[in-house]
Amino acid sequence: MANIQLVDVTVHVDETLTDEKRAQLEKDLRALDGVISVHTSKQTPHLAVVTYDPEHMKNREIIRAVLGERLHAQLIGL
Repeated sequence: MANIQLVDVTVHVDETLTDEKRAQLEKDLRALDGVISVHTSKQTPHLAVVTYDPEHMKNREIIRAVLGERLHAQLIGL
């Protein structure tokens, strides 16, 4: 059995996201190779927890995807 190591990172978005914008951001992040899951909440729409495989991607690719949506954001490690 392979030993897969997963990493969680929280993305803090400066803007207040509408439901539609949050759904689009989730879709964009899930499309990245190596992303396992993306979790957001209506109670904290400015935060997204992204679980990914660091063997297949780097966290800077996550922030690039967020910035590609014309959002301002920072990564917060868990």
